Amino acid sequence: MVRIRLQRHGATHAPNYRMVACEQTVRRDGRFVEILGIYNPCAKGKTEPLRLNLDRVDYWISVGAQPSDTARSLIKTARKAARKAAPVDTATA
Repeated sequence: MVRIRLQRHGATHAPNYRMVACEQTVRRDGRFVEILGIYNPCAKGKTEPLRLNLDRVDYWISVGAQPSDTARSLIKTARKAARKAAPVDTATA
């Protein structure tokens, strides 16, 4: 089964994560099918802490991929940010 989960990268005490789609049996930092985004919990300044390709995340979920608990939480956060950043159409309101 395909899982959506995080791979740890970066230095000691300065982690960076990639959100990837990978087989469930593969080790944490092993082979993956596709990179879906990045998560930097230590982001400072203008660096964005979370960047996900939500179209590809939706695709993988639609074909049966299961996100881990942390990935599910980050996807939810990214969706809220995308909704907030979307322009409001005042012509129909």
